[in-house]
Amino acid sequence: MSEWRNHGRITGPIVMIGFGSIGKGTLPLIERHFTYDKNRFVVIDPEDKDRKLLDERGIKFVHQAVTKQNYKTLLKPLLTAGGGQGFCVNLSVDTSSVDIMELCNEVGALYIDTVNEPWTGFYFDSKLGPEARSNYALRETTLKAKAKRKAGSTTAVSCCGANPGMVSWFVKQALINIAADTKVSVKEPKSREDWGKLAKKLGVKGVHIAERDTQRAKKPKAQEVFVNTWSVEGFLSEGMQPAELGWGTHEKWMPKNGFKHKAGCKAAIYLTQPGANTRVRSWTPTAKAQYGFLVTHNESISISDYFTLRNGQKVSYRPTCHYAYHPCNDAVLSLHEFFGQAGKRQPQIHILDEHEIADGIDELGVLLYGHKKNAYWYGSQLSVEETRKIAPYQNATGLQVTSAVLAGMVWALENPKAGIVEADEMDYRRCLEVQTPYLGPVIGAYTDWTPLTDRPGLFAEKIDKRDPWQFRNVLVR
Repeated sequence: MSEWRNHGRITGPIVMIGFGSIGKGTLPLIERHFTYDKNRFVVIDPEDKDRKLLDERGIKFVHQAVTKQNYKTLLKPLLTAGGGQGFCVNLSVDTSSVDIMELCNEVGALYIDTVNEPWTGFYFDSKLGPEARSNYALRETTLKAKAKRKAGSTTAVSCCGANPGMVSWFVKQALINIAADTKVSVKEPKSREDWGKLAKKLGVKGVHIAERDTQRAKKPKAQEVFVNTWSVEGFLSEGMQPAELGWGTHEKWMPKNGFKHKAGCKAAIYLTQPGANTRVRSWTPTAKAQYGFLVTHNESISISDYFTLRNGQKVSYRPTCHYAYHPCNDAVLSLHEFFGQAGKRQPQIHILDEHEIADGIDELGVLLYGHKKNAYWYGSQLSVEETRKIAPYQNATGLQVTSAVLAGMVWALENPKAGIVEADEMDYRRCLEVQTPYLGPVIGAYTDWTPLTDRPGLFAEKIDKRDPWQFRNVLVR
């Protein structure tokens, strides 16, 4: 685009926590779409390998980690310097989302993050049981903070990247599309209950966050190096949490190592095995049938929770929801190496930048299944080639995340007194309007594929042939 739209003015400081692959990619989008005081733009990161980009722009850099011990004394003066309403953009790992968003509320600053992060040590604390290390537990902490907030408190957007984030907006658009294609006459839903009723009326049993990353590196992966197209630390942190999924009302079977939660929204279950070592069957338009990893994500829980319908205390409808992620091939090899060494991280990690990738796309969308037309995938097919043309410092995977951060920031500026919100609660049309110019082809595709399609039948399997979309059939055992 020759002219990019200005989406508003940030009147106070901008404090970006983290300047890894997502921070670098978000920087030019902020520059492109907002008016702000560059003298009060601050980036904080414990590593300074990319500070040249900041020095060139005259942006202040604080070479320091944000910790539980220093976050108040470090962030408060930065977020309040010079007046106006500050904006904290938290794109880091090992920084407590809840603690920082509450500090932002205290000083009247807007807040956004891409994942519900804890302080360092949480993910790999062997003293905590699987349930305590789950995304469910992290989300429940955020929901408790949300419930304590007074009406009209400062907006804090929780978990607003590609997924979680963008995919929640895709689910709503996909439901509207399915309704139109199946001749189901509905008014645009206005509430959570309305959306749940629409999903139930359409017969949607569940949602896969179905992703295939086909980006190929120009050089093959070396041994003892974990290669990925986005944060290795972030991937391994969530990958070593227990596999988690929103648990639908149509499910008849649960794995022996599957457990329900005793408190909270009770919309999800967890398995006592790492998500990045748990495979599921899924489908995307380019790859067709594929194996994906059932890595825990906030949206797996929030989507199931958002579309839940109840009769009194009894749940009458809830869709199953989980991630089905096939990362780039180098990341798959890296995972095999990682788990082959009993979860010992490789001595080197590397994120492929846009110049190191030969070709490929990140095909990220939502597969809604069980309805009249079987299954419908709706999402983004962004290529690295297009990414290079429209935004610097990132590959296709990164741009799907950073453009969602942009959309979340715009929504927060336009709704500054919304309290703590998840992507499911935001105006999906407005958010996609902001984000779509960065997503490449956004398509919808129906498929006749189910988890029972083309199974060779060479070995006895305990499957449910009456209902192809049972999790029993999806899980690779």
